[in-house]
Amino acid sequence: MQESNRVELKEKLTDSLEKEVVAFLNYREGGQIYIGIADDGMTFGVDSADSVMLKIKDRLRNNILPSCMGLFDIIRESIDGKDVIKLNIASGSDKPYYLKKNGMSEKGCFIRVGTAAEPMTTPMIETLFSSRTRHSIGKMKSNKQKLAFEQLRIYYDSVGKTLNDKFAENLELKLEDDSYNYVAYLLSDENSNSIKVAKYKGTNKVELIERNEYGHCSLIKASKSVLDKLELENKTITEITSKERQEQRLWNPIALREAVINAIIHNDYSNEASPQFEIYDDRLEITSGGGLVSGLSKNEFFDGYSLPRNKELMRVFKDLGMVEQLGSGIPRILEFYPKDGFKFSDNFLRMTFKKSLVEKATPQATPQATPQVEKLLEVLSGEMSRTELQTALGLSDKKNFVKSYLTPALEAGVIEMTIPDKPNSQNQRYRVK
Repeated sequence: MQESNRVELKEKLTDSLEKEVVAFLNYREGGQIYIGIADDGMTFGVDSADSVMLKIKDRLRNNILPSCMGLFDIIRESIDGKDVIKLNIASGSDKPYYLKKNGMSEKGCFIRVGTAAEPMTTPMIETLFSSRTRHSIGKMKSNKQKLAFEQLRIYYDSVGKTLNDKFAENLELKLEDDSYNYVAYLLSDENSNSIKVAKYKGTNKVELIERNEYGHCSLIKASKSVLDKLELENKTITEITSKERQEQRLWNPIALREAVINAIIHNDYSNEASPQFEIYDDRLEITSGGGLVSGLSKNEFFDGYSLPRNKELMRVFKDLGMVEQLGSGIPRILEFYPKDGFKFSDNFLRMTFKKSLVEKATPQATPQATPQVEKLLEVLSGEMSRTELQTALGLSDKKNFVKSYLTPALEAGVIEMTIPDKPNSQNQRYRVK
C-alpha cells in the first residue's frame, strides 16, 4: 500500500488528522486515511482501536466546519495481523470545509493535491463558498414545527442505540435558530412525503393494476415498507432444463436493496418530490429526483465516489445499519447489472433492472468441475476473500480448502482473482468469471 491523491497513510493518530480530513472533504473525489500504516507502507497497527475510533469521531465532530457528520466512515481492519483504522471520507457538498479554530481562511482550508494537504488560496475559498449548496434539505426550514419522533426512537432502540434529549441537535435536525429543518420533517412521525410503488400490466403505463403509497410517516418506516413490498414482488422463478432445475429471483436481492436505499437517500426532496418504483412485465424502474449531484461525473458515480446529496439522511441510515460503507452501493449494483441500465437527466436518475438480467449466471459444472468446485460456486457472491469463502463453506483447514476447492476452481476457469498479478495480496478477492 502506498500514498496517492486518494490515500493518506499515518503511522499513528496525530494532531494533523483534521487537516487531512478537511483536504479530502474539499477534494472532488474524497479519499481514505489509514492510521497504523507508515508512509513507506509498513504496518504498525494501533493499540486500543475502539478508543482511538471514538477519539477520531469526537475530533471530527467538534473541530471541523461545516459539520462533516455523515460524510465519513470509521472502520477497523486487520492487516498483517494488526488492527488498523481506516477512514472513508466523502467529498462534501458544503465546500469549503475548514478547521474550526482557524476559520474559513488560508490557515483553515485545505485541499488534497497529489499526496499532500495543501492550503487553499483566498480566491479558491471564495469561489467554493459562492457555489455552496444553499437549498439542501438540511438548510430548509420545516413548514411544520410541532414534530414527534417516536418511530425514529423505536428504530434506534432496535439496533441498541438510544436517542437522548439532544438527538435533534446531534443528528443535525435543527437550524441555527433552533427550528426544525426539512430533514427532521422527513424523519418525523407525520409528514406529507409519500413514496409510490406502481405495478403495470404489460411493458408500458397504459394499464395500472396496482398502486401503493408508503409515507406520511418517518422516512425510515416508509423505506422499510418499500423494501418489504419489493421483496414480495421479487418472486423466485423456476426453469426446468434437460439437465437440472434452476431457481432464481426476478431481480438480484442485493442489487435491489442497494438501489432502493440509494434512490431514497440521494433523492432531491427540496421540491417535495419522492422516489418512484414502477414494476412492468419485463423490468423494474427506480426513479429518484435531482439527477447527478453537482460536482460528480458519471464515471465517478460508477466508480463509487461518494458525494452525498443528503448527508443528514445518510448518517441516520448508516446508524440504523441500512447503509454500509460510503460509496459501496453503486459498485454492488454493477456486480449484477450493466451501466446502460442507468439513465441520467438534469432532474432525474433512473435505474432499470430487466427481468432477463436477473443475476450473474453461475457457470454450470464443466467436465473439469468437481463437486467441491460446485459447492464453492454456490456460496460465492460478488467478490469474496479466501477467508470469507472458507467460512461460508464451513471449512477450517486452509490447506484442504486451497487444494480441493480454490485451486481447482481457478484452473477450471470458473472463477478469477481480482488482483491476478499479485496472487498472494492481502486484498485478494475472488469472483465468478
